[in-house]
Amino acid sequence: MVALLLLWEAAPRLGLVDRTFLPPFSEVAGAWWELAADGRLADDAGASLARSFSGFALAVVVAVPLGLLIGWYRPVADLLGPLLEVFRNTAVLALLPVFVLLLGIGETSKISIVMYACTWPILLNTVSAVRNVDPTLLRLARSMDLSAPHLFQKVILPSSVPVMFTGIRLAGAASILVLVAAEMIGAKAGLGYLINASQYNFAIPQMYAGILTISAIGVAFNQFLVTVERRLSSWRVPAPG
Repeated sequence: MVALLLLWEAAPRLGLVDRTFLPPFSEVAGAWWELAADGRLADDAGASLARSFSGFALAVVVAVPLGLLIGWYRPVADLLGPLLEVFRNTAVLALLPVFVLLLGIGETSKISIVMYACTWPILLNTVSAVRNVDPTLLRLARSMDLSAPHLFQKVILPSSVPVMFTGIRLAGAASILVLVAAEMIGAKAGLGYLINASQYNFAIPQMYAGILTISAIGVAFNQFLVTVERRLSSWRVPAPG
């Protein structure tokens, strides 16, 4: 990271790239500090985080139970499978105009598009996790006459956590990226709006400051999810070596 920042600082100053379009990192850092000092960065980041986390949370609430049902009960999979295949193969950003037309340019459309984007990685990974539970564990659990609820609680859910959280982490990244695109249409606040407005006003250092803020939020959110996954998977025994 230090080497990357040094290269970013040196390349425009040495004329390797046009500093009009890629200003030195020190200028971007100065623009970031100005945005933070006047409160604009906090307002835009707060608006983006509220939308992103709302859509992400809704996706988790919907996709995890649905994924467990589809993965465990074959009739549910047969019923919903074709419909899910159609929607999951439709590009999220291609549907953004549809969400805006149906739900308007307010908060509802932005939260809904984030929820839609986050649902698929969580759902598909949850289905895969349930279907790939170790058969030996299932046979052992059934030999102990565990009821279906206890089988889910003691075997299915713990075994599914690692793969399920892979989908949740992918959804966390998607919640940030899709929201930025959504905020470039009809938003009056948010990091996507900040980046878009800075580009139109040719405030290039501010544009890069917004991009760096999004990257930092994405890294922090992913690290938070990794920490939660480790806590929920603490029962697992690390492989030797």
